[in-house]
Amino acid sequence: MSFLFESFEGWKAYCKKHEMTLIASVLEYELNQKGRQEPEIWEGLGKAYQVMKEAVDTGLREDMVSKSGMINNGAKKVFQHPLAVLSPEFQKLISRALAAKEVNSCMGRVVAAPTAGASGILPGTLYTLQEIHDLPDQKILEGLLIGAGIALIIEQKASLAGAVGGCQAETGSAAAMAAGAIVYCLEGSTDQIFNAVAITIQCMLGLICDPVAGLVEIPCVVRNASAAAIANSSAQIALADVSAVIPVDECIEAMGEIGSSMESKYKETAMGGLAATLTGQQISKKVLIQDIEILPDEELPQ
Repeated sequence: MSFLFESFEGWKAYCKKHEMTLIASVLEYELNQKGRQEPEIWEGLGKAYQVMKEAVDTGLREDMVSKSGMINNGAKKVFQHPLAVLSPEFQKLISRALAAKEVNSCMGRVVAAPTAGASGILPGTLYTLQEIHDLPDQKILEGLLIGAGIALIIEQKASLAGAVGGCQAETGSAAAMAAGAIVYCLEGSTDQIFNAVAITIQCMLGLICDPVAGLVEIPCVVRNASAAAIANSSAQIALADVSAVIPVDECIEAMGEIGSSMESKYKETAMGGLAATLTGQQISKKVLIQDIEILPDEELPQ
């Protein structure tokens, strides 16, 4: 019987008891609980990472204008801007996270990791991490497995869905997955990986889901970029052994409590937050009118 991903404390204890790595435990879970063979798992991860990279490249190469017009090649503008706020690497990180998420908003192919609304975070972080540190693909795929284990626990203790727990559940979870994967890929310890998750969640607690016009565009796209930045800052802090103080399991429990007590208008209903602003309402009406198909009289139902 493999470990059922219900807590980080349990995950660590299980690996210690059975003298196995975090990676081995996730593989065991996939083998036993999902009935997959190991070559199949690695092949699937390889395909997922390839799609992630393709989404980044597509978003930085092709025309990314959404039907609503709210998304208009923002990733390319950031990528090509002559002034880097911190460094060229940071500029690439932000633009790549934007790019992959813009592909999603423009109906392109992405990996829902863990959701389509947060689909730019892991591609942006891992693509840039691999480039900076010249990591082999296998290391990145192992990082994705670490992220999968993290997501399984968050799903059990809180939620991965914006409609259930707000944006903290989507971009927050993806950022936590990315932070843990970054620390793993840079040879961090189990405690450092879990600490990175805790720090990330602390930074994302309470974030509402308020998509303008009900579309996963604004503020979703820019939140992918900010979450990618938070994932990297959390990983840097954790690698330096700066404690989150509040244990990771308690951070996830707090996330679940906040999500359950959050008003429904802040959970993907487009009834609160930015969606309820004057401009948000004007955009919503405009998009709704554009989506109504006017039929000729002879085609109208009798």
